[in-house]
Amino acid sequence: MIAAIGLSACGKGGTPAGAPENGAAGIEISGKDLVIRYDGRKMFEAEVAAGETGFEAKVNVTRAGEAVTQTVLLTPRDRSARIRLGGMVLGGPESFPCEADRRDRGPAVVRHVSGTSRSRLNRAVYDRGRDWVLSIDAGPRAGIAPLAAGEDGKAYRLEADGAEIVLRFRPRYYQIHRGLSFFEPWTYRIWTEPVAGWISWFAFYDKVTETDIVGTADVLAETLLPFGYDLLQIDDGYQRGEGRPDLWLTANDKFPRGLDFLSRYIKSKGLRPGIWTNVAFKQADFVGEHRDWFVTGESGEPARGNWIEFSLDASNRAAVDAVVRPVYRGLRGMGWEYFKVDALRHLRYEGYNAHAGHFGRTKKDLVGTFRSYVEAIRGEVGRDVFVLACWGIRPELVGLVDGCRIGTDGFSYAGMAQFNSWNNVVWRNDPDHVELNDDRYRSTLVTSLTGSILLLTDKPELYRTAAVEPARRAAPVLWTVPGQVFDVDPSRSSELGRVDTEVSGSGPRLFDASLQPTCDLFALEIDRPFENWLVLGRTGESVREIRFADLGLDPAKEYWVFEFWSKGLLGSFSGSFAPGPLDPVFRSQALAIRERRPHPQVLATSRHVTCGGPDLADVRWANGALSGTSRLVAGDPYDIYLSVPQEYRLDSFVCEGATASEPVRAGPTVKIRLAAGVAGTAAWRAVFSPR
Repeated sequence: MIAAIGLSACGKGGTPAGAPENGAAGIEISGKDLVIRYDGRKMFEAEVAAGETGFEAKVNVTRAGEAVTQTVLLTPRDRSARIRLGGMVLGGPESFPCEADRRDRGPAVVRHVSGTSRSRLNRAVYDRGRDWVLSIDAGPRAGIAPLAAGEDGKAYRLEADGAEIVLRFRPRYYQIHRGLSFFEPWTYRIWTEPVAGWISWFAFYDKVTETDIVGTADVLAETLLPFGYDLLQIDDGYQRGEGRPDLWLTANDKFPRGLDFLSRYIKSKGLRPGIWTNVAFKQADFVGEHRDWFVTGESGEPARGNWIEFSLDASNRAAVDAVVRPVYRGLRGMGWEYFKVDALRHLRYEGYNAHAGHFGRTKKDLVGTFRSYVEAIRGEVGRDVFVLACWGIRPELVGLVDGCRIGTDGFSYAGMAQFNSWNNVVWRNDPDHVELNDDRYRSTLVTSLTGSILLLTDKPELYRTAAVEPARRAAPVLWTVPGQVFDVDPSRSSELGRVDTEVSGSGPRLFDASLQPTCDLFALEIDRPFENWLVLGRTGESVREIRFADLGLDPAKEYWVFEFWSKGLLGSFSGSFAPGPLDPVFRSQALAIRERRPHPQVLATSRHVTCGGPDLADVRWANGALSGTSRLVAGDPYDIYLSVPQEYRLDSFVCEGATASEPVRAGPTVKIRLAAGVAGTAAWRAVFSPR
């Protein structure tokens, strides 16, 4: 019954003209054939095998509030028989294989994927464009593998085998089941380009000057731009005040040539200019002249709140047109391309929630008014620039902002596990800036492996020292999707209901990302046309023996394990391996895990913590030769680490586009260094003969 793959049925761009239905799918069963249709489209077709007596199917639909869950229970009529399901899931262009339900055994591992996942842990397909998930419940053996991808959608092979099989369908998954009421992915796309750069806050705080920014642009262009850090964002300290548009658009005396000059200078260095703004309003005389533009207290006087001072009532169009729009229209006109909007939590909590009576009196929707403020910002800057909400989780702004600073000041390791399923589905997660201090190897590693926003914040002279090395190896940040559509640590996202009750934003709230790690294993699966491999970031020693099955790998196969920071081969293993203690300098391990082949192969490269993610364009083994194409950074030594079985001898190594050093052998590995004076690609070829 399984038809040829026809992806065009998924719809152009993977998003329907309107919102998909929040209702059960249509189930069709005829003989051995099972078809599921949703929102007017076929999403699953399969054949069921259950022995000579056939099978029974029971369809249930349950509703918990607005959340719809539909299950299809398949059982063999002969209870001694097994039932098998084999079919094809049809998803949109933003669909991906994943885990939809938490496993009850094994260590906590945060999973992300660059490319399309082939993990043996996957038991579900999530379609972001229409916000549904189709999964197989725990019990039977199950697997999902990619079949084909096109402009209109993707197809996946689904197989399951057991005493019984339960298919589970959940429409409006993030929007209703996960409680993100403003998540309407059919109306917006995630920002897919890497977001990596530098911000001025911890480097200079509000003492920042024009000279600081000009000097930093010079240093970044020389030391970090070639590696993928292309954003320079100035933070608090340039403005004359917070409130009236003129105070934002006319820089203070520390910036004598103005903001338009600064934007142009940053661009002249090949960088993207970014700027900080704040929604606080602090001019009492202006407020007194426009009392009806601001939130009022019970007395009728303009209300005040910590951090926000006065709160603009964004339901008042005249207020927004006079106060908000000119700021962002002006900054965008000067060429700024990245906007960090700060104090949004304080506008919501101290400004709006704490004075909810104002909205009752004016008969305006509080949350809608809050969104209106940011809608005005987005309307002025457009969709082609990045807008970051700051700080803390802002579920009311889903769909309006490109990224969110998910926690307080300071790098949030915990947030990587507390909001892992949000990253690159809801928005881009910002764990806050990275300082290249003693923790620099660990923080840059985790940020890169999770596909998060990566912003440095040191004095620029540090980037001309060896301390910059881990930052260079972490960028560019690869585009990823989560391997799980649940949060590995649900302790924070499960408390989102409290957003409506908070009246103070001083310090993290219960639902904001915390700082201390709650998980110390971060897996990035990398799928390329020529190879699929995995990089495991290990930031603690809670797990001493790592089973390949817990990483979604085949426990029956043998794998090479190479540690990136130390450039050391741990060995070849099957079943499991012991990574050993963490180095006190690196405080982490970046473990590249590749299936062992019976011939020479690439183990790792030195360019990036993913051991080839952004730099390996192609690798092939044919006719006794291993050949590849690598993307090189000018002046950056590029090492290729090869495994060479004892039965092979390396006869020659040639390279076009770079100069190759003499191969250096150490045990089963061979290291070859490439050097290029200009950035570009290098085509290399290693020829082997049997011993």
